[in-house]
Amino acid sequence: MKPIDHFNLRSFDLNLLIAFDALVSERSVTKAARRLRIQQPAMSHALATLRHLLADDILVRTGAIMQPTAKAAAMAPQIHTLLRQTQGILTAEDQFDPRTEQRIFRFGFSSELEVFLMPRLTAYLQHHAPGIRLLSRGSPRNEVHALLDTGALDIAIGCFDFGLERHLGMPLYEQSLACCFNPDLISLEAPLTVESYLALPHVLMTLKDDIQGCLSDALMQIGQELNVVLAASDFLTALATAAAAPVLATLPNRIAHQHAAHFGLTVQPVPLDLRIPAVSMVWSARNDRDPASVWLREQTASLIKTSETTA
Repeated sequence: MKPIDHFNLRSFDLNLLIAFDALVSERSVTKAARRLRIQQPAMSHALATLRHLLADDILVRTGAIMQPTAKAAAMAPQIHTLLRQTQGILTAEDQFDPRTEQRIFRFGFSSELEVFLMPRLTAYLQHHAPGIRLLSRGSPRNEVHALLDTGALDIAIGCFDFGLERHLGMPLYEQSLACCFNPDLISLEAPLTVESYLALPHVLMTLKDDIQGCLSDALMQIGQELNVVLAASDFLTALATAAAAPVLATLPNRIAHQHAAHFGLTVQPVPLDLRIPAVSMVWSARNDRDPASVWLREQTASLIKTSETTA
């Protein structure tokens, strides 16, 4: 296929093709001008320009009527088809049917939402959109925006900021914390006191090179520091460690209440006022109006909202 000569083509006013189609269809400068809702002198100027560029009269008078020349008659069907195709491209609405969509979506997480959301979302998609597949990964807070920019992620969920021109998002819920411990290894009375909480060794979750884990900023704000003996990258390791060792595991509240009992752990509120960022869903502005992305974000937010009301 011959490549498009963009340099030379841009010197041709493509609006003249619209004028050509109207002139040949109406076979009258006056009627063509009325059809395009322009003044007759403007249409006469367009005809004169077409005659010059194409080296052809385009329309010639034969008696009382105007007729297209042989060249114009040969060009007319192709130009009309081109204009119809162009109109179709410009006015077409994006088609999306979740039942037939075949696509992989990449999710990034900075919190417990991966284990909480992905089983529910997978079950939902298998019923409503079986061709949509999911790829999820842990995503550090300082890397997630670059991953969205490059397309390595389609959606990020966690303690992520948004609001820049190229990143859009929506808040999902405010986070709270709980601590878990093995009552056979640590004897504590409820409620847990600040003194006991600070004195005991801790296991935390982290996605960065910081022994204070994901609580480092919150602890700094209140001027406290924990005796962290393990900072793990996932909550299962934190819970398993709390089951095996005399340590406190401080985790997001929903994870603690959903999984601690499976490890024989007791759950108590954290006695410190630790302010941690809200969980948000963030995406690239270039995917903002993609119908499949919009639909998946809506289902994701709905599943999380439903889980909040039923928790």
